[in-house]
Parts: sequence; structure tokens; C-alpha cells
Amino acid sequence: MPTFISYVWVAAGGALGSVARYALASAFARGLGERFPWGTIAVNISGCFVIGLIAMATAPVGRIAPPVDVRQFLMIGVCGGYTTFSSFSLQTLTLLRAGAWMEAGANVAVSVVACMGAVWLGAAAGEALSRLQGG
Repeated sequence: MPTFISYVWVAAGGALGSVARYALASAFARGLGERFPWGTIAVNISGCFVIGLIAMATAPVGRIAPPVDVRQFLMIGVCGGYTTFSSFSLQTLTLLRAGAWMEAGANVAVSVVACMGAVWLGAAAGEALSRLQGG
């Protein structure tokens, strides 16, 4: 059961991850322009690498055994604030390693299709609200 301090550690990590995401994405936008989302791609790839590294290095069979709060700070907080794509990717990899190919494929398909649908619906709702506000 999470304690209050667990939430504090996750929140602190999330703040750091969010700032890091903003800094990296902004640097890519300044360097390469904003026409294509290179910054988001760089964040997602680097976040996936980092969460994979931490997950395996600190797993029960790993060589590093940090306290639970440190692992949560890094994986849920920092990586989660940096990019939730890293969590999605790690969960999909875990399913694949367990031989759950159908579930892994379903996770990818449902996540992509449902999230694209949700962003489309959210955008449509936002546009409708803007039209109501604008007159």
C-alpha cells in the first residue's frame, strides 16, 4: 500500500521528468523546427531506453537493489513525467517476454486506436467549446 511519502516521491519525480521533457522537446524544436515532432520522438525513445534500463537493473534478479521509493521515484515519477510512452512500451515488452503475444498486440492496437480516437473526440469537443465561447 503506497504511503504519503511514496506519493511525494512520485510527484517530485514527475516534476523533474516533465521539466526534462519540456527542455528536450524545446531544444529539438529550436534546432530542427516544429514541422515534424522530432522532440516528442526523441523524448519517447530516450524515455523507453531509461525505463528499460532501470526496470532490468533494479529487478529482483538485477544487480542494483534500491529502496522501493527510489524505484518508484525513477520509474513512475521521472519516467512517467517524462513520457508515459515508456510505461506503455515496458508493459508491452513484459507481455511479449511472458509469451502473451495476443495481449501485447492488443495492447498496442487498443492503445493506438483508442488514443487516436480519444484525441480526435477531445479535439472535436474543444473546437465545439471554442465556437460556443467565440459566439
